[in-house]
Amino acid sequence: MTKWLVVVGLAVMLLAGCERKSDSPVTKTGDGDPKRGRATYLSNCAACHNTDPSRDGAIGPAIKGSSKELIEARVLRAGYPPGYTPKRRTTMMPAQPDLQPSIPDLAAFLR
Repeated sequence: MTKWLVVVGLAVMLLAGCERKSDSPVTKTGDGDPKRGRATYLSNCAACHNTDPSRDGAIGPAIKGSSKELIEARVLRAGYPPGYTPKRRTTMMPAQPDLQPSIPDLAAFLR
């Protein structure tokens, strides 16, 4: 009986912790979340571009201020939007269509 009460007590504490809201509000810009965009950028883009998106990276150029259209074209199709003149014409960046859901977040972070 005592073990059962301990298990129930732990389950209640865990569920109560799930209900708790974060003390720090998430700042949203438009339809993307810059905090999630930063995490996506650091785990997928920073190795080539730079941990600071306003600076050139070892392989990729600085991308701070990139438009959502440019981010979408480069990330999803490894191309450029119509009429865009690239900073560096290169084919090194592969398409990463798995990042499609993160495009708004990346755009919000890079703004």
